[in-house]
Amino acid sequence: MMKARMTINGKAVNLSFEADEHLLHTLRNNGYTEVKNGCEEGECGACLVLLNGKPVNSCLIFTASVTGDEITTVKGIGDLHAPAIIQEAFVDCGAVQCGFCTPGMVLASYALLRDNPDPDESEIKEALTGNLCRCTGYVKIIEAVQCAAQRLQNRKKP
Repeated sequence: MMKARMTINGKAVNLSFEADEHLLHTLRNNGYTEVKNGCEEGECGACLVLLNGKPVNSCLIFTASVTGDEITTVKGIGDLHAPAIIQEAFVDCGAVQCGFCTPGMVLASYALLRDNPDPDESEIKEALTGNLCRCTGYVKIIEAVQCAAQRLQNRKKP
């Protein structure tokens, strides 16, 4: 058993984990169940988190390799009482159905809008490439990202 300190959703935490454990399992074993366990092969994006601000599939990362790093799950960007703009847009645009892919989709979109607040449709599709959804057909997800981008633009205007 190994132990490490890292920052998760802005809070320093000490976690115990097996030497060969992937970050996905360490997070879920410690109550971060918003990180979904999908394919465990890095193909679906359900387990996506931000690692030092960059989107990564946590099923492909050994926990031992991220000691001291900053991890953000979907709960780290906003919550029910203070949602991030992208979270509001997903709800307002009906971009959630079963909800399984939603945390990864939201985080991928959040990272895109942070780096590119006015993406075109092809840039949105590229940012979401690693995230699979079996329910929505992606139309409403893309609309939600466009809606959030518009809201970000409107917020910057006086």
